[in-house]
Amino acid sequence: MQVGIVSDTHDNTGLVEAAVDTFADAGVETVVHCGDFVAPFSATPWNGDWEFYAVRGNNDGEWTLQSTVEEFGTYMGEMGELTLDGAEIAVYHGTSGAIVDALVECGTYDYVFHGHTHDRGTEEYEGTTRINPGGIGIPPAPDDFSVATLDTDTGDVTFHELG
Repeated sequence: MQVGIVSDTHDNTGLVEAAVDTFADAGVETVVHCGDFVAPFSATPWNGDWEFYAVRGNNDGEWTLQSTVEEFGTYMGEMGELTLDGAEIAVYHGTSGAIVDALVECGTYDYVFHGHTHDRGTEEYEGTTRINPGGIGIPPAPDDFSVATLDTDTGDVTFHELG
């Protein structure tokens, strides 16, 4: 299964559309947004031909974001747990690095998806893979906007730079 992972889109509709197109082209079946849409209008483009899950980011201040996402997907609040293709996944925005570390180190999950730092990367720890897809390019994150895809069959993570 191809899983699309995105975070920290911050109302940039051009980048959101590029991410949606990238996931569609990659044959993604499930998209997980790790928070910081910011406003509900930047959530609606994710209404696509896939399952959609999202958590709240620290800049998601508009309360209607939850109801907007729930029109086409699942809004998990501050944190969520998913089982996708047999893989156990924790999803959290990443505001607290200590919480991200605890999720990775607890040994419960195959994957921990998070954002917040806008700095893409992966890290393996005793059977758990932490994946941060990146975000819009703002200092100190050095990279342009990117999203990630996870192939749950192989465990391969691919970053797609879009900005």
